[in-house]
Amino acid sequence: MPLSLSRRAARTVQSEIRAMSIACEKVQGINLAQGICDTEVPLPVREGAKQAMDQGINSYTRAEGLAPIRQAIAEKMQRFNGVACDPETEVVVSSGATGAFYAACLALLNPGDEVILFEPYYGYHLNTLIAAEAVPLCVTLRAPDWTFNREDLERTVTLRTRAIVLNSPANPSGKVFTREELEWIASFAKRHDLFVFTDEIYEYFVFEGHHISMATLPGMRERTITMSGYSKTFSITGWRIGYTICDRRWAQGIAYFQDLIYVCAPAPLQIGVAEGIRQLPESFYAEIGKEYVVKRDMLCAVLKEIGLTPSVPNGAYYVLADGSILPGRTSRDKAMYLLQQTGVATVAGSAFYHGNGGENLIRFCFAKTDAELTEACRRLNNLPEKLRAGTLAANTRE
Repeated sequence: MPLSLSRRAARTVQSEIRAMSIACEKVQGINLAQGICDTEVPLPVREGAKQAMDQGINSYTRAEGLAPIRQAIAEKMQRFNGVACDPETEVVVSSGATGAFYAACLALLNPGDEVILFEPYYGYHLNTLIAAEAVPLCVTLRAPDWTFNREDLERTVTLRTRAIVLNSPANPSGKVFTREELEWIASFAKRHDLFVFTDEIYEYFVFEGHHISMATLPGMRERTITMSGYSKTFSITGWRIGYTICDRRWAQGIAYFQDLIYVCAPAPLQIGVAEGIRQLPESFYAEIGKEYVVKRDMLCAVLKEIGLTPSVPNGAYYVLADGSILPGRTSRDKAMYLLQQTGVATVAGSAFYHGNGGENLIRFCFAKTDAELTEACRRLNNLPEKLRAGTLAANTRE
């Protein structure tokens, strides 16, 4: 038998987000593709990590993470999310929220188990399920408000369905699920005896409505696997500090796979995050929403002006826009055209759908410094002229 990649590897493709970031680097463009979040890291977070290094906190930690961060997360979960958890047995610090999801999938899903995703979905959720040999099932949210109804869920579930993934606020749509929708999902999960994996990484990035953790709903604490982290909130996407909150029956298995795959999250960076949680006032988190709604409105106004009609997000820091006016057969063609003509990198909408539902959509990320976002908007404002020039050139050739 000749050497080859595994069947698992053959089913898993490079993230379109990563591919567009590479293409952006080649043209030295502005990257509105990847949620890098290059705003300033809060001082207590930076200083906490430095002090931890100076104090020699540079070795392996236990799989669940260091005690200070587990305690800080447990206090924050009670204070902000309304979820009580034992820092000793129900908190697992992980290598980012993506690491939390992968470890949870390995601990709680068997090969062939079905898992429901809402689409447009985050590509890492889909590919993590595939890597864990689960079977994704998609429920499509309807633009521009990204709605669904109970019948959408009931048509999808089978006897093999084991879990449902909920990302709220959502990447890429910016949808913030309402209490009524969460209650539908909770009732559905209890009726079909499903786990609910919740990715709450954007919990502080809410512009309309407010964030509700699924684990607070009646009867949902034991079956909800709450995953989040501080990559976005503290602008430390490269630090890879996430966490899982769940019933102690599931936490031990999740910690085992966290240890097996990642060993531990970086020790001094755990302390940096713990200090950020401990020291930063509530006003810091309130300012996030205010700051990012200004960025959102700036970008959405430009997109509307140039004919890339946006679905204005209620949360997170992404905008899905209608790219119908852009040349190209596929959304990737359209995203590449935009990069070539304006130097602004985006993500093709097809990266977030299992079918062809995203072929006229383009995702923009506005987690940028004010200066960089302003420059990106300036470049995008030149798009109508570029499109007109392209039309004239095509007519000349004819």
